Amino acid sequence: MPDSGHTYLCALDVLEEGVPRRFEAEGVPITLVLTGQQVFAIHDTCSHSAVSLSEGEVDAFSIECWLHASRFDLRTGRPLDPPATRPVPVYPVRIDDGSVYVRLTGEG
Repeated sequence: MPDSGHTYLCALDVLEEGVPRRFEAEGVPITLVLTGQQVFAIHDTCSHSAVSLSEGEVDAFSIECWLHASRFDLRTGRPLDPPATRPVPVYPVRIDDGSVYVRLTGEG
């Protein structure tokens, strides 16, 4: 069972490979992505245009903002393409007994 620093988001089996899904944890919008048999949690809002990243396309370990085509690394949140220049927060993910949890603060 995850420690109290982790927040439950969903069952693992609701995620599909390469399909971003938006969730909210403690008022924070989060996009979960299952890719390469790993689950990544990234803040759902693009740092350039303030639109939902969960509506974008996933390619391996990146997600593309649908509005201006900036891509962000799912592992680090760093922008890979302009026009975005600022990173997006990423959150540690923990899978426990078929459930997905994220840690919103600190290191996981």
